[in-house]
Amino acid sequence: MQAVTGVFVSQTKAEQAVRKLQAGGLQADKVTLLSPGGKGRKKLESVPMDSTEQPGMGAGIGAVVGGAAGLAGGLAAVVPGVGPVAAIGLLGAAILGAAGASLGAVAGGSIENFMTEGLPEDEIFVYEDALRKGRSVVIALAEDAAAARPIRELLKSEGAEEIDAARKEWWIGLRSAEREHYLNSGRNFDDDEKFYRLGFEAALHARTRCEEFDQVSAEMASDLEELERQYPGVEVADPFTRGFQRGREYYQHLCKEEKAA
Repeated sequence: MQAVTGVFVSQTKAEQAVRKLQAGGLQADKVTLLSPGGKGRKKLESVPMDSTEQPGMGAGIGAVVGGAAGLAGGLAAVVPGVGPVAAIGLLGAAILGAAGASLGAVAGGSIENFMTEGLPEDEIFVYEDALRKGRSVVIALAEDAAAARPIRELLKSEGAEEIDAARKEWWIGLRSAEREHYLNSGRNFDDDEKFYRLGFEAALHARTRCEEFDQVSAEMASDLEELERQYPGVEVADPFTRGFQRGREYYQHLCKEEKAA
């Protein structure tokens, strides 16, 4: 599976894109729309789920989860560091779960056997940044690169920003502060930025960011080993490790802000 993502300024345009994807034959469990669920946001009621959904899906999709009321055609949950988020479909439930939202027993049961191959866990932090900015995110799972191409073209024609552009925007928003912080270590940020950023992003991977450091240190070491193989003779360990530690601090800060709000 290959994930194709589009970030929309307009929730209405995002909903329209989902409808067109489903009308084009994309299965309901292969597409989702994530949208900020805060005050003043309209419900995702204009994107009905496919009537042919598998037995058991409806109960999970319409469940009351994470202390938030289920929405028509979807569900709502509180994502750490983001706040209330609305989503449609089992793919949405899987992504919210990967992001750390508590989906409750009913929703959890309905996605227990849901295939999550291709779930873009390494991109979830970019989705969250878009959601914090009030944008909506459409994610579709394609069988392969050939199937992904028309999906990507449709999202673009509907006005979506591609995930790479959203990731770049996310880093631009952090870069000045991170540069200043890194220069205080006595190292050259311009030389080390690439590996520092890779470490920062690795710390935000959905599988590891909520774990204690001793639980993720082995994975960090594995990521670093792979990076050293890719860049033989280049000093990558120090900037990558500093970036990883800084990324963990960044996520913890976001979670504290959410709890205080």
